[in-house]
Amino acid sequence: MSILGNRVVRREDPKFLTVGGTYVDDLRDPRLEGAAHVTYVRSTMAHARITAVDVSEALAAPGVVRVLTASDLTGVGTVPFAVPMFPDGMARPFLAVDTVRFVGEPVAVVITEEKYQGEDVAELVFVDYDPLPAVVDVTDAATDEVLLFEAVGTNTAIAFDFGTDPDLFDGCEVVVTQELVNQRLAGVPLEVRAAAAAWGDDGRLTFWSSTQSPQAARDAIQAGFGFEEGSVHLIAPDVGGGFGPKIGVHPEDMLVAWLSREVGRPLRWVETRSENMMAMGHGRGQKQTVTIGGKRDGTVQAFKLDVLADAGAYPALGAFLPYLTRSMASGVYAFPKVECNTRTVVTNTMSTVAYRGAGRPEASAAVERAMDLFAAEIGMDAAEVRRRNLIPADDFPHTTAVGTTYDIGDYERALDLALEASGYADLRAEQARRRSAGDSRQLGIGVSVYVEVTAGPTAGGEHAKVEVRPDGTAVVYTGTSPHGQGHVTSWSMIASEQLGIPMDDIEVIHGDTDLVPVGVGTFGSRSLQLGGTAVHEASGEVVAMARRLAADRLEANPDDVVLDKVEGRFHVAGTPAVSATWAELAADAADEGGLVVDTEFTAGSPTYPFGSHVAVVEVDTETGKVTVERMITVDDAGKVLNPLIVEGQRHGGIAQGVAQALMEEVRYDADGNPVTSNLADYAVISACELPSFELVAMETPTSVNPLGAKGIGESGTIGSTPAVQSAVCDALSHLGIRHVDMPASPERVWQAISTAGSAS
Repeated sequence: MSILGNRVVRREDPKFLTVGGTYVDDLRDPRLEGAAHVTYVRSTMAHARITAVDVSEALAAPGVVRVLTASDLTGVGTVPFAVPMFPDGMARPFLAVDTVRFVGEPVAVVITEEKYQGEDVAELVFVDYDPLPAVVDVTDAATDEVLLFEAVGTNTAIAFDFGTDPDLFDGCEVVVTQELVNQRLAGVPLEVRAAAAAWGDDGRLTFWSSTQSPQAARDAIQAGFGFEEGSVHLIAPDVGGGFGPKIGVHPEDMLVAWLSREVGRPLRWVETRSENMMAMGHGRGQKQTVTIGGKRDGTVQAFKLDVLADAGAYPALGAFLPYLTRSMASGVYAFPKVECNTRTVVTNTMSTVAYRGAGRPEASAAVERAMDLFAAEIGMDAAEVRRRNLIPADDFPHTTAVGTTYDIGDYERALDLALEASGYADLRAEQARRRSAGDSRQLGIGVSVYVEVTAGPTAGGEHAKVEVRPDGTAVVYTGTSPHGQGHVTSWSMIASEQLGIPMDDIEVIHGDTDLVPVGVGTFGSRSLQLGGTAVHEASGEVVAMARRLAADRLEANPDDVVLDKVEGRFHVAGTPAVSATWAELAADAADEGGLVVDTEFTAGSPTYPFGSHVAVVEVDTETGKVTVERMITVDDAGKVLNPLIVEGQRHGGIAQGVAQALMEEVRYDADGNPVTSNLADYAVISACELPSFELVAMETPTSVNPLGAKGIGESGTIGSTPAVQSAVCDALSHLGIRHVDMPASPERVWQAISTAGSAS
């Protein structure tokens, strides 16, 4: 019987639940003995010329090792772009040179003997600013009236313009347009950003970083500062959450590496929570205009999505993500005509980066909201309008009107399962009863059907090495880098299934670029379908190698040798009494380099998970408070390796999606000052605001990889947000309220009710 598909308890958890993890700030490595501490002096202005920086008082303070400004960074260039598509003149300096462009931008760096001294010394650095007009709203930035980079001559960082068809909606009986906001979010990992650096006598740098992609971080440091290839050994210890913003390495992290060499001693840097909220990349940040047209029988004929995205002060990965929004613009629907153009502009705010879903939740939110608006306009049930426009299950692979090819799906079945589990007809009846009674607590039912791309946009590959040791145990080296996903358990399961070696005898090594020099990392829900498949392939090749060795030992034809996975022994088919163990075969292979296979699996295309969510909310029309009563979700990620881990990923994603719909928002005032710079002002969702999720199982295996697996880490986020927003709008629709932007906070909902009451 296969271990795959079973509810295997995570091997990682006992350590985290007892002694706890070892994070960057916990490190007590001998190489860091005597380390000094880095503190950044950050701008208090969103947009200003720097007229002077006086560090004299700071230099005289106790414990100061060094105080540096941009003029001290000899030979240091700008931060490398995440993608090479942005104007060179918009590149970010490691320390502001003559202009600051967001509150929190590093202006100087203080190095002190003790960590506590850093904040006091930073206060002694005097920066004289000549204020400039700040532009915070993307609509204002798009006018180019206030330029962040005068030499570039525009605030546009990148645009994906595929043209406009003036006849797009010709023949449509109904056309609906709505402006939407997909607000900024903060990643809020429990472990803030942290780094440590130590140069050895051999001229190599050992660098510790809380990162989702150690090899990419290593390469960025080497390339960014011109260090020799192979001169950086990067270690990612336990990582306390990532959610996208920890992909690669941040400018503040990178500079610690250069500073350590400059001052000739080990250095540590750990930011505060307020720094994390202000200066770690934010997610989302799109203003969208949706236009949808079709017939009164519910058939959609055309869909248009225009995106104006916020890059923040310096274009990073988030500036590129509207490309993914475009690629998923039509969602699960067989729209014959789709048009999507995007433009990303810089503003005097923190840069945007990847955040759970990274471009795909924005697409799902737009098209699902458009379907609700269309259904309301023609007076048809929102679920029925969706059903009439779904891509049929027998039409896969399916290429959408924007050119994206989905691998496989059964969207109608997902919708049916979600509606059935919710008791949809009974919910509508209860809603009608409350409306008829004039109840102050109104019921809202929201439906979403979604598709997303994982391991996208080009799939790529991932590295794995599997070795059986002379004692019969095995070790898996993986290029993925977990931060809560359960890779140790999952990769052990895959290797055990192939090798017949117990999971407890399999070690999984990750996050150390000397031990695993090749790897891509963990993001974009890519791990299982690429990294897990690489482990699967390498393990299979180790078995094939062992079978040949067993054939020599047993004096048999390799084709006649079988592996008894229960006993972990090889024998000739039909004669199990004479066998060879893994330990014996590993010893036989010792003189030939060992029983080890190093491989990389590359997928031919991404995969496209899908599902359907039903959200049931109660809205108090007297206070505006929204309570989520039920969340029913179908999240199809292909073949499931471990239901326990999949359910955990679904829970986390659903929670973050609900949080965007109802609570979370990074906000700035008109002058560019952040007003959500701590956890007292930024509303992170908790179990108190969430019901017990009702998870419905569905598996539609893909042919893209041998495991049949798709990604699951972000799906819950993509399906839950539009379902909850839809439910809030549905609860208020009988009051004449057509739309409520996210987050649907009590204040915003109450204002919508109040405005509607005044109008009526």
